[in-house]
Amino acid sequence: MALVRFRPFGQVVDPFRDLGDIQSEMNRLFDSFFGRPAPQTGSIERVWAPAVDMHETKDELVMNIELPGVSEKDIQLSLTGDVLTVKGERHWNQDVKQENYHRAERWSGRFERTLPLPITVQADKVKASYRDGVLTVTFPKAEEIKAKEIKIDVL
Repeated sequence: MALVRFRPFGQVVDPFRDLGDIQSEMNRLFDSFFGRPAPQTGSIERVWAPAVDMHETKDELVMNIELPGVSEKDIQLSLTGDVLTVKGERHWNQDVKQENYHRAERWSGRFERTLPLPITVQADKVKASYRDGVLTVTFPKAEEIKAKEIKIDVL
C-alpha cells in the first residue's frame, strides 16, 4: 500500500518543487565519486576541480591534469609520501564586466586536488611539464615494483 500525502483543499501542488534538490544531490554524488571537493554547506557556488587522467606504462606512472586557462606560475605541486597535491588558481577574465555576460560557464577561483598514487614511485625523479592547458606529471616507478626479466638458460 502506498502512502499518500493529503493537502488542504484548494492548495496548489507544484510537481517540480523537488527537482532543484534532486539536481543538487546528483551533483554532490558525482563530485564525490570523481574525487572533486564538495561545496561548503549553505554555499551556492560549487568548487571547481580539474579533471585527471592517470595511466601506467612499463616504467612510469603518468598523470594528465586538465588546467585550461591556468598560468603555470599559478600551479603548485607537492608530493608527500604516496599522495600528490595539485593547487592553483584560475583567474576571472576582467576584460568584460560581469553584468554584461549572457552566459558564464567557465569556473574560476582556487582549486586543490589530492590524488593518492596507486604504486610506489621514485619521488626524487618526478618530472612535470605544462602544455596547451594540460599538466603532465611523470612518476618513475620504484625499482622494487618494476618487472624484471629473468633469462632462462637452455641446457
